[in-house]
Amino acid sequence: MKRALLIIFSILIIMQFFQVDKENKEIDTTLEIKAPDNIMTMLKNACYDCHSNQTKWPWYSNIAPFSWAINTHVKDGRKALNFSTWEEYSLEEKNKKMKEVFRTAYASMPLSSYIRFHEEADLTREQRTQIRDWTGVKK
Repeated sequence: MKRALLIIFSILIIMQFFQVDKENKEIDTTLEIKAPDNIMTMLKNACYDCHSNQTKWPWYSNIAPFSWAINTHVKDGRKALNFSTWEEYSLEEKNKKMKEVFRTAYASMPLSSYIRFHEEADLTREQRTQIRDWTGVKK
């Protein structure tokens, strides 16, 4: 038993030498999405950590293997939709992404694993409806 714990502890220590790049690129506010204040507040509380260049990296994002998982979520989120570079999208891409926001506002976003550690991201049904209405997508 002692040997197994020593091996596990050693692996955890070795994992810390493989840190990820937690990048937040320079913000150009002219490229950021524009929305009413109440919508921006909801987006920043529930979406921006994974879908912008303004990620707030929590303390546990410095500890492997959590850092690897968080970094993957952020990279995937930014690749799918980045509110910090909204104006770089073509009109067609913006329309597509708004449809995705509309579709996921009730269903899958934010992730339940994220909400567990970020209570402010747990949007009410009313807030989700406000976001859906704001997208301008027809049902």
